[in-house]
Amino acid sequence: MKYLDAEGIGKVSRIGLGTWQFGSREWGYGDRYAFGAARDIVHRARALGVTLFDTAELYGFGKSERILGDALGNERAEVAVASKIFPVAPFPAVIKHRERASARRLQLDRIPLYQVHQPNPVVPDSVIMPGMRDLLDSGAIGAAGVSNYSLTRWRKADTALGRPVISNQVHFSLAHPGALEDLVPFAERENRIVIAYSPLAQGLLGGKYGLHNRPGGVRALNPLFGTENLRRIEPLLQTLRTVAADVDAKPAQVALAWLISLPGVVAIPGASSVEQLEFNVAATDIELSTQARDALTAAARAFRPVSAGRVLTDTLRSRVRPNGGP
Repeated sequence: MKYLDAEGIGKVSRIGLGTWQFGSREWGYGDRYAFGAARDIVHRARALGVTLFDTAELYGFGKSERILGDALGNERAEVAVASKIFPVAPFPAVIKHRERASARRLQLDRIPLYQVHQPNPVVPDSVIMPGMRDLLDSGAIGAAGVSNYSLTRWRKADTALGRPVISNQVHFSLAHPGALEDLVPFAERENRIVIAYSPLAQGLLGGKYGLHNRPGGVRALNPLFGTENLRRIEPLLQTLRTVAADVDAKPAQVALAWLISLPGVVAIPGASSVEQLEFNVAATDIELSTQARDALTAAARAFRPVSAGRVLTDTLRSRVRPNGGP
């Protein structure tokens, strides 16, 4: 395993575990999963050296935090547990109350990384961050982070907190590489962390799906799986396959290896089984050459997906017969 050292958090594994699915029924959650597969996944993650476990009060409305806290057992205070507050009425007293509720569900006295789940479009960070600062000053949290923040708003959060906002958790992958342009350089320059969620684009970067093998369920709603986007992403997928063959790995593992080769970046893929977890963690053993990394970066930047609106229009057209009938 590879690690970063983060102020206030400690040793952060470059591959972490996203646990949003632990409390989510659309991903197969149930009591059997919570007390079986979820626990096994967490135990195996610890055995493999994973220290970063990401959750949120919103995931399963607290269920994910409870499941994770139970699964970590006596090791829960020894790892970098990260949780998030959804910023509704994010005033200091409210933030303190909800952080304590998350800590109780996680069975922690101190949450190593506590994040603002997304920018509030109405309430500025000058209102939100004083509550986070109080938590830092009291020792209730080790570090403050944000999620889904632009660089401009990340900087404003810094100013409002009066100290560094250590991390920014964002949608980041080869298929969604926007963070490369500003967030990653900022993190490298300022010794911060970019936490990449959805690092495999819901499985698209595994090379399994294509025009003739569409996903069902929740993934079917993702615009990336629309006909035009599947056509457009094929050059990127081909580059992934080529690099994967060269390093004797799978495309999804190369996609993760590319992310964690970037300075200050860690990835938090989910895992529905121990086998999937092991597969993801194995990406830390892959060393990409400069040439391979540059080829992947160029392919990612060249991918230009069409908008969700156009995907919906194309989907509706494909379901209408030429004569206009249903």
